[in-house]
Amino acid sequence: MFNLFSFSGNVRILHLTWFAFFMSFVVWLGLGPMMPFIQEALGLSTQQAKVLLILNVALTIPARVVVGMLVDKYGPKILYSAILIAGGLVSIAFAWAQTYDQLALLRFLSGFIGAGFVVGIRMISEWFPAKQTGLAQGIYGGWGNFGSAGAAMTLPFIAVALGDADGWRYALTIASIAAIVYGVIYFFSVENTPKGATYFKPKKTGALEVTSKGDLLLYMLMNIPLYFALAVLTWKLSPENMGLLNGLSTTVVYASLVLVFVLQTWKIWQVNQHVFTKPVPQMHRYKFKQVAILNWAYLVTFGTELAVVSMLAMFYVSWFELPKVTAALLAGIYPFINLVARPGGGWLSDIFGRKSTLVVIFAGISASFLLLGFVEKEWSVWLVVAVTIVAGIFSKAGSGAVYAMVPLVQRRLTGQIAGMAGAFGNVGAVLFLTANSMFDYDQFFMIIGVVALMVFVLIIVFLEEPQGSMAEVMPDGTVQMIDVK
Repeated sequence: MFNLFSFSGNVRILHLTWFAFFMSFVVWLGLGPMMPFIQEALGLSTQQAKVLLILNVALTIPARVVVGMLVDKYGPKILYSAILIAGGLVSIAFAWAQTYDQLALLRFLSGFIGAGFVVGIRMISEWFPAKQTGLAQGIYGGWGNFGSAGAAMTLPFIAVALGDADGWRYALTIASIAAIVYGVIYFFSVENTPKGATYFKPKKTGALEVTSKGDLLLYMLMNIPLYFALAVLTWKLSPENMGLLNGLSTTVVYASLVLVFVLQTWKIWQVNQHVFTKPVPQMHRYKFKQVAILNWAYLVTFGTELAVVSMLAMFYVSWFELPKVTAALLAGIYPFINLVARPGGGWLSDIFGRKSTLVVIFAGISASFLLLGFVEKEWSVWLVVAVTIVAGIFSKAGSGAVYAMVPLVQRRLTGQIAGMAGAFGNVGAVLFLTANSMFDYDQFFMIIGVVALMVFVLIIVFLEEPQGSMAEVMPDGTVQMIDVK
């Protein structure tokens, strides 16, 4: 444990970094609470509004992978500042866009702001010892994630207070300027590592380094879901669905996804082909299956979080005929759980072990969502609310437990591993929200429960508790090897 109310040493870095994450989410996810204002002021159709919401998350999938590579190479200090400043500028441009095409393009570009999450994972892993990283990462993720709720609680009031049809523009501009200012403050307030520590970088860039032939094949296969999710997004924007893209544009996007996938696969081969000719030294080896399982785990935990928070109020209204305000308030409990549940999942991982904590949490996720899969309209609404809250506690604690283990796989690759896992979280959101649009609510919950159960089996059978030791910088500046078990 550490003194959370301190503002010195590594706790100071934690507070400065979770607030950077918070500000990035205010700018990125502020679109949701602002959408009713934007739709009314610009006369957008419901379909146009939905397209903007989809575009807001599209770029985040590849951006988290790319940002993971960049943070490992250049360090979190410069990268978090750059994301806040550049993201704020793009958001200001969006706020003052005059045509729908401009809105769509700028909202698509805004998706890279969501990749800021990955940067902080590397920063926190550098500043906290292995046996505290779960709690520290949980606080970083849980409190930073609350930026979406912070946007919902502030931006609409600013828009109303400023009155006219441009109120939403002023609200987003104010939030964006705050992010830019904080980006500058962050750059001059933090360092990448404690004094005396070395910032370990990957030997090669452009793809994650793996250490065996089997891991190379698995890595190539694990990139397929990322492109599949982008293909699903393209399908939703195609003429058969929302119609933002015409037939030619849809074909071009599909072809581009295939081309980029081929190019990335070739880059992965270039970076890792040496595993066929020269054994990787034991000290640099790690098992990519650990990364793969954490990816699937985060697909369930964070993917579920984004999907459920998007549909929960509508579920309460349509199935139980609750008043809209009541449904919104009950659904609003879900994001608040993050403040405690995600740090709690990390803290339990520090105490009881990474694998055992994930096993218990995924048993809870599977059971609660499978139970919701049998829900009927005749059930007590309060029972259903209670079960959804329990499911939310398990899923958010699961996100904390996943990122309690991510920094312990291979330190010099932490950014890339975190980026890939984060991208899978967005893949989960896309796939689950697509399922929500195609099936009824009980079937939607059942799908989540079945996927969670499959990942639960993967964790039990294949995931391994981190072993060995990592170099840690102690408060007096000396370096010690600390057991990560």
